[in-house]
Amino acid sequence: MIDFQLLEDTIKGDRRAQFQLYKRCSSVLMSVCSRYRPTESEAVAMMNEGFLKILQNLKKYSTDVPFEAWIRRIMINTLIDDFRKNRKVSELMESHDFTDTSSHEEFVDFNTADLEFDAGQLEAMIQTLPPVSLKVFNLYAIDGYSHSEIGSMLGISEGTSKWHLSFARQRLRELLVKQGAGYFAMAKK
Repeated sequence: MIDFQLLEDTIKGDRRAQFQLYKRCSSVLMSVCSRYRPTESEAVAMMNEGFLKILQNLKKYSTDVPFEAWIRRIMINTLIDDFRKNRKVSELMESHDFTDTSSHEEFVDFNTADLEFDAGQLEAMIQTLPPVSLKVFNLYAIDGYSHSEIGSMLGISEGTSKWHLSFARQRLRELLVKQGAGYFAMAKK
């Protein structure tokens, strides 16, 4: 729960209140940023940029919306804006060796995978996805946006968004099979 007096003091420009708000928001904002940025330093830089936008828009905050949801939305929009600003054509062009079909024959029971891998390992696997696929996966699977919303945010078609999600899921399946090959081989016996 957010202290409304803290918000009022922050709006008035009280530096101590701003710092207190930063401390209270940092874990939420960092959890969002770390899903979209491969290194901690990049995630911290984006978190600071997002927090600045929160401060600039704090007067617009309405108590009808939970504060945490509001700051998450601003952070995601900040990350999307940064992506648009820095997007390169090479990020959209991803190569995949479709001749390797062995991974398509493997079956991964994701409930079993949950038991074998901890959250840190799964996050590390997600971070290995190509940039656009990573963004689409996070926006769809974690943040709950639709493909049409994602397409609009990233400047890609709805079909391209669906392709990136499918590609991300396939890549994660391959990584789960590769990382858990010993475990899954034993489980099949």
